[in-house]
Amino acid sequence: LDWWHADRHCQQRFAQLLFEPQDSEQASFSQLLLSHHIRGSVWLNERDGVLHKPKWRRDHTVPVLVFGDKTDTKYVKVLSDFPALPAVTACAHLQWDTRTQEIATVFSYAVPAFINEFQLRGFVDEEGFVRFALIVHGHHSPYLPVFRADGQWHHFCVTWQQENGTWAIYADGKRRASASGLCAVGPSAPQAIYGQGTFIIGQDQDSLGGTFGAKESFSGNITDLHIWQKVLGAEQIEKVRSCWVVEQDLVFGWSSNALEVESTVRGVTAQFLCPGFECGTCYHAAGHHSNGYAFVLSSDAYWQLKKAQLESSHALVSRVNTLAERTVIPENVFISDVQDMNLSVALGALDVLATVLREGETPVLESSDLLAVLQLLKQVSDVEVQEGEETEMLEQLGQYYVEVTELILEEQNIETWSSVSQVIRGPMAVVELCNRMMSHLAPLLTAGRTKITIQHGNVGLHRVMVKNMWFGYSSLQRCLSGAGSSAVFQDAAASDGGHKHLGTTVGTAVISSMLLSDYQEISTSVRYHLQHRVQGMVISMCFLCFLLRVSPDAGGMWSTAGCSVVTSLPDSTACFCNHTTNFAVLLQVYEMQRTTKEELTLQTLTFIGCGVSFCALIVTFILFLAVGVPKSERTTVHKNLIFALAAAEALLMFSELAKTNQVVCFTVTAFLHLFFMAAFSWMLVEGLLLWSKVVAVNMSEDRRMKFYYVTGWGLPVVIVGVTLAASFNKYVADNHCWLNVQTNVIWAFVGPVLFILAVNTFVLFRVVMVTVSSARRRSKMLTPNSSLEKQIGIQIWATAKPVLVLLPVLGLTWVCGVLVHLSIIWAYVFIVLNSLQ
Repeated sequence: LDWWHADRHCQQRFAQLLFEPQDSEQASFSQLLLSHHIRGSVWLNERDGVLHKPKWRRDHTVPVLVFGDKTDTKYVKVLSDFPALPAVTACAHLQWDTRTQEIATVFSYAVPAFINEFQLRGFVDEEGFVRFALIVHGHHSPYLPVFRADGQWHHFCVTWQQENGTWAIYADGKRRASASGLCAVGPSAPQAIYGQGTFIIGQDQDSLGGTFGAKESFSGNITDLHIWQKVLGAEQIEKVRSCWVVEQDLVFGWSSNALEVESTVRGVTAQFLCPGFECGTCYHAAGHHSNGYAFVLSSDAYWQLKKAQLESSHALVSRVNTLAERTVIPENVFISDVQDMNLSVALGALDVLATVLREGETPVLESSDLLAVLQLLKQVSDVEVQEGEETEMLEQLGQYYVEVTELILEEQNIETWSSVSQVIRGPMAVVELCNRMMSHLAPLLTAGRTKITIQHGNVGLHRVMVKNMWFGYSSLQRCLSGAGSSAVFQDAAASDGGHKHLGTTVGTAVISSMLLSDYQEISTSVRYHLQHRVQGMVISMCFLCFLLRVSPDAGGMWSTAGCSVVTSLPDSTACFCNHTTNFAVLLQVYEMQRTTKEELTLQTLTFIGCGVSFCALIVTFILFLAVGVPKSERTTVHKNLIFALAAAEALLMFSELAKTNQVVCFTVTAFLHLFFMAAFSWMLVEGLLLWSKVVAVNMSEDRRMKFYYVTGWGLPVVIVGVTLAASFNKYVADNHCWLNVQTNVIWAFVGPVLFILAVNTFVLFRVVMVTVSSARRRSKMLTPNSSLEKQIGIQIWATAKPVLVLLPVLGLTWVCGVLVHLSIIWAYVFIVLNSLQ
């Protein structure tokens, strides 16, 4: 199997390809494969594959040249001016006629100086391989086997460069032959291929542009010929094989308008599937060349699969197979081979399954039933639609697919979804399956039919230039909001810009949109207007986008990144998003989301407050240095606190600008963590300094300052260093330059801060008690006859003064951050107090 098929088969078994081992894991990894008697080479997933798009194949419609029997008349001339070529690459898709073993000329390029200036020839050997030879300046490479003569389409590329006469032949993405020294003319260096020649497809030129011979003519089909004046690398050749044109240095691109076709050469338009980018890694266990694959499941998923199989009554499977009079769903879906389907088989299977689900005696699915249905849906979504398939069958397949999707998303199946949460992490997997299924609807679109809509109940597909999909209020979101939602929202906790989305329920249809251009996904800004159900709760800021990780089975999380509310009415919400993905408007139970205006106000206040604070801190710091304030513990501690706060606030003001660069964002996050941690550590030192004035401490001033420096700067460095070492890949949040909330790295800041605030609160309480007691004694000594009201006023001021002075110095204004979720007022108070600290 190629990588694409291997990955697909793993997904159909609710598993993944093994991941590429780290350097330290190589020995144990080899041992693991050998212990399972895997001695060939296996496909692997790349570790950062979570960031990659699925490796989809795509339909490619091209003009094909059909060369029938060998003749001396059939030829095609390329109408293009060729420059001198010090380096060249020629690639094409080829279908070789296996009826003859005589030499055939794929193409020939002739100039007045050399008739055989650049040529590719081949023949079928006795072992059934097509052997190619490359000719440059009349010099001939050996004939070497490149692909099997099996009558199938194959992709080839030939490269040559003047330097050292280096050449190579690639077939189906793999280098089959290479060497150097081709066309070295005597002692001199190889010459560039001359320009202004004649390029002929399908014939060997014995004179410039003519004198063809039947024996050496080409028989078969050829398409997608492209020529570059450079040597393409292996990655670019793989891209070309996958039907993407490399534009740079392209001399000739495949086009009917650029060809002079002899009348007996037939030209047809064909549609075939190009392979996806096979960027998986191949691991050689014991030097063999055949590619196999091995897949991996988590232990929890494995035992859940085993339990589902053991407790299954197989009622659904039996009814489906009996009605179909064949095995549509194997009884043990977890160990049986998963077979590829064609359109007819897929249509029949879904027809029977929809009938059984629709007319089922027991509406609630068993765990094994749900997994069996999902496995079948995966198989159907992977069906390779061939050219000429009946559009009526495709449309009917879409109808059945949507109906089955609707039936398994019924509310009564919530508990079933929850019971397989380790294998399929929530019903959002169905969204991804439907998205894959929609790719098959492209042939339904014609000049006379520019859109297609398929709907059943609350689930539907809509295909035009933009792929749209929706799951109505009474289907998907009930599964997401009910008992089965724990798998989806277990990480609580989506986070976006510091806002947690807790107790989230889906309030609208869930929709998915994707813009396609030449079968590539393009992200674009879009405005949505969704109706929702009002249940006496505050409608959240929209829109929480569902981001899929690794595979649809791996679940995801909701995020407000890139979306904002345009209008919010009691029964509907309009949102603007700068990208396309899966969307829904969510209802927040425990916290009120901010409107766009509120968010802008808070951001403006933060920037103004931090700006004013930064200027004041810098001026204060300069004054400490310039005015000659007497040296003391207090001024030293103040200066360090001022420096740490100023650095942290300067970084905070400009951290948004760093989001676009991953390395800069990581660096900003690390320094923000360090300086804010240092600021809090020096606030702790301020508290310890106050304590030393209140309670006698047997430590010299010199030793105290060393201890303060270790606490103020040493502690933050240790905390940041340990955090980076332990969570380097999980350190930064997805949408902003700050610590990651999802991976609990945030506790490397919050934990120490809570401890410091607790210590400083105790110090403040103790200092206030001493101050009040001292004020009372002083009042009695100095004004013994003063009235009770005056004494109370003195004591109140004695209490208020240290509190007002010490709250910001000790950082205790940060405590009001826990009240922010109660009201927007507390958010304003929090920002004003802390940005002006």
